[in-house]
Amino acid sequence: MITWFNNLSPASQFLLISSLKVVGVFAVVMPFVAYAVYAERRIAAFIQDRLGPNRVGPLGLLQPVADGVKSFLKEDFTPAHVRKAYFWLAPMIVMIPSLLVLAVIPFGSTLGRQKMVIADLNVGILYTFGIVSLGVYGIVLAGYASNSKYPFLGGIRSSAQMISYEIAMGMSVIPVFLWTGDLNLSRVTAYQADYGWLLWHAPVSFVIFFIAAFAETNRLPFDLPESEQELVAGYNTEYSSMKFALFFMGEYANMIAVSSMMVTLFLGGCTLPWAGLNNVADPSIGIGVLQIGIFLAKVMGLMGIFIWVRWMWPRFRYDQLMNLGWRALVPLALANIVGTAVWIWIIH
Repeated sequence: MITWFNNLSPASQFLLISSLKVVGVFAVVMPFVAYAVYAERRIAAFIQDRLGPNRVGPLGLLQPVADGVKSFLKEDFTPAHVRKAYFWLAPMIVMIPSLLVLAVIPFGSTLGRQKMVIADLNVGILYTFGIVSLGVYGIVLAGYASNSKYPFLGGIRSSAQMISYEIAMGMSVIPVFLWTGDLNLSRVTAYQADYGWLLWHAPVSFVIFFIAAFAETNRLPFDLPESEQELVAGYNTEYSSMKFALFFMGEYANMIAVSSMMVTLFLGGCTLPWAGLNNVADPSIGIGVLQIGIFLAKVMGLMGIFIWVRWMWPRFRYDQLMNLGWRALVPLALANIVGTAVWIWIIH
């Protein structure tokens, strides 16, 4: 097998390895999305003192499988009044960017001699912000294509919300790169292995990024684009079957992507503060797998917080949402950049 691989051209080797990484990430993320929904239903049930899914499989563990089969088998109804081409396109535009973001996330150091990142870009964080911003187009397009007042209002809300909080989120990561001096996410992880998590160096940046992440993923307390009590279900009101499932999957894939970004930027990626696993020059397969496990455990912890907040916090009013973004987070992010730059200048 190794001889056959070595006989391939460098371009063919790169293509094969990259394809295997893509398949591996996809094989992890899709079950992760399914069981994030299961976890949310169980945690919500626990908070509300009820049982949650418990019929399909032991402890209801096969409920995501049943939900997936149901989504495929339900009638795919397209209302007559919608703009059909855009109506079909919108769910795909929502789902795809969240998966593309994962291409530059280093979910480990190396496995054998292969870097555990699909595309180790020197401008990885700029790529992530460029791709994440595309997701809102799918939501706006769904609202427009549905040709209905509630979806349209949800799409307008989402566009204003995304613009407001993307600015604060983008500004919040500038102190990270003032500390590390690099835009490459793998080297950001390596910096944290040497000098400690950036959560402790840039705590204000983490708080701003964390708050903005809820708004970017349309999660409570910032779920105004789909608030059921006001807009029925917002931009996905007219959707059913697998198209509705794509919106649902896109939301949880976005949560995974933004959690992965927080782990990489602030929580040391695949490293632990008491074990510099990222410093191993050529780690064994076992250490490489352990690093991936550490990264996934951190992502699951942040996902748990996303889920917990949804069932414990009330929804903001829309004016409160916009005021928090423009009058609190943006000025705070700007002050944080200036303060971090001055502090780094002083200590160096």
